[in-house]
Amino acid sequence: MFEKLETVMLPVAEKVARNKYLMSIRDGFLVSTPLLIAGSIFLLIGNFPIPAWTNWLENTVVNKNTGETLAAFISKPSDATFSIMAIFAVVGIGYSYARQIKTTPIFGAAVTLMSWFLLMPFRVSGRVPVDGMKDPLDVNISGISLGWVGAKGIFIGIICAFLSVSLYAWVERRGWVIKMPAGVPQMVVDSFAALIPATISMAFFFAVNLILGFFGTNAFDLIFKFLQTPLLHLGDTVGAMEIAYVFLHVFWFFGVNGGSVVGAVFNPILQTLSLENIEFFKTGVGQGHIISQQFQDLFATFGGAGSTLSLLIAMILFCKSRRVTELGKLALIPGIFGINEPIIFGLPIVLNPTIALPFVLVPAMNIGISYAAMSMKLVPICSGINIPWTTPIVISGFLATNWAGALLQFILLILGVFVYMPFIKIMDKQYLKEEKAADDAKFADNITEEMLSFDDL
Repeated sequence: MFEKLETVMLPVAEKVARNKYLMSIRDGFLVSTPLLIAGSIFLLIGNFPIPAWTNWLENTVVNKNTGETLAAFISKPSDATFSIMAIFAVVGIGYSYARQIKTTPIFGAAVTLMSWFLLMPFRVSGRVPVDGMKDPLDVNISGISLGWVGAKGIFIGIICAFLSVSLYAWVERRGWVIKMPAGVPQMVVDSFAALIPATISMAFFFAVNLILGFFGTNAFDLIFKFLQTPLLHLGDTVGAMEIAYVFLHVFWFFGVNGGSVVGAVFNPILQTLSLENIEFFKTGVGQGHIISQQFQDLFATFGGAGSTLSLLIAMILFCKSRRVTELGKLALIPGIFGINEPIIFGLPIVLNPTIALPFVLVPAMNIGISYAAMSMKLVPICSGINIPWTTPIVISGFLATNWAGALLQFILLILGVFVYMPFIKIMDKQYLKEEKAADDAKFADNITEEMLSFDDL
């Protein structure tokens, strides 16, 4: 049975992992990762879950002329990263996709950004609260909405990257470029060579924007309404995450990095939900989401795929074989920081039917219980602050929520220990028998050597 499943799953995993579109999205988001982590440090400082600290920040005036407080200044680094995160993602995806299809990456990124802004509505409209006025003021002015350069603009940015760079490469490969004479600096040559492909890409997106304008709409509104919103609603469900995690761990069971395969499809949705959480916590606009990137990283698994930190604790506390206990001790420190390849391939978990059930069950249990606790408001939802996945549990739960999140992580860790315990004890008994047989064979060999020794004669 396992051989048949492996025959089916491995080719699928390879195709998904090598898909140039999914790889471009994955690598494109990595461009913004260091910036988001840096911004998260300031966001965490400004929203540290201690009321006395946040009250002090909000009441400490820095600029007496404008009345800006220390809290307002601390929020600016996060505004310069999270609030315009879609810009970084669009540039990164355009660059990565251009590299995938073997065209000039820097011009691919530039054309992507140009086409994205070309489709963007340069009007800000809505109801804005104004100090001293009872009712919000209706506005309709020229400008760029922060929503479009933030979470709301990500999906249209992905589409723009693939369309604009593909069109650019198509024109370039037909030789429709301006060629410069020998001796001209290479950067000048590349710049003029990009002129016609970039112009044709611009003309295409201009035509799209013009046609949609005749119908009284724009590409951003259409994509957000008919694509992004339904996908976010689907991703913002415990059922969708449970299904994604079942597939993720099935891939890991066959030795394929399930996080890379499933994450390529699911992570853009989770990251968008996280950005909306940040906006919700900062402004109160919109709604918070239980399911988010931080929910996945900090509450679904502890110690890596399969929530194997619970397995390591069970191995150390309840097992007796040298193979299991020594491996548990060696893998514990990496496991605390979310690195579990030693246990995945050393126990092993890969292609091991004995441990397969808890390997899938424990993360599913963590997701279900965490979602229920946050739905019942026993634990706050994650604020969206980008806590590195290597942050040890309890600390990460406290920083992402408060003490209740840290307590929930600890409870789930202990529950996971008891789920893993009967299964790892089965393996432990098998290894004990093998070790005993090996020791007996070694003892017999030693006896034979002593009996055959003529040293005492």
